[in-house]
Amino acid sequence: MVRVKKLLGGTVSLGNHTTQTSATDAMIKALNKLTRPDIPNIKAIVQ
Repeated sequence: MVRVKKLLGGTVSLGNHTTQTSATDAMIKALNKLTRPDIPNIKAIVQ
């Protein structure tokens, strides 16, 4: 997740878990659009 935040310049500091997940999903979708032809899709790993 640190790599995604560094690349897209975002911070995920929202208190609501649902909102935080939505923001993370939006970052990952944007990253997948940028790298679509080169590498497979990135998936969020929730622990």
